[in-house]
Amino acid sequence: MTEYKPEINVTPLIDVLLVLLIIFMIIGPPKATDFKAALPREAAKPGDPHPQTLTVSISSDYSLKLNNESNLGSISEPQSLTDKLKSTFSDRASNLVNEKTVFIEAPKRLPYGEVVKVIDAIKMSGATPISLKIDGLNNQ
Repeated sequence: MTEYKPEINVTPLIDVLLVLLIIFMIIGPPKATDFKAALPREAAKPGDPHPQTLTVSISSDYSLKLNNESNLGSISEPQSLTDKLKSTFSDRASNLVNEKTVFIEAPKRLPYGEVVKVIDAIKMSGATPISLKIDGLNNQ
């Protein structure tokens, strides 16, 4: 008597796998043909800033200005600027306007360390957040 060795027949398994592959290829989502994006509209033209906006300007001679008010010290002595900002914030708190955002405008050629000194002085006044104004960078 010969001994019978069982063998696994994989042909039906391969047939089933191929049928499933074809079914999933047909059912699967189609390839995206276009991408629809909402483009932003043209930005509004910059006009006069809001009256509550506080902008600290650093001149090329290192003097400081707050909006149109000059003679507020220099980078090395910003105490006048800090005092003016503190009084402005206290006036706003009594008028129910508690806006403490300050923008800094500096020439491109000014070393970054000098701008950081002004940022520290503005932080001491209680301003938050402090932002860099980037309008007109090409002109300076």
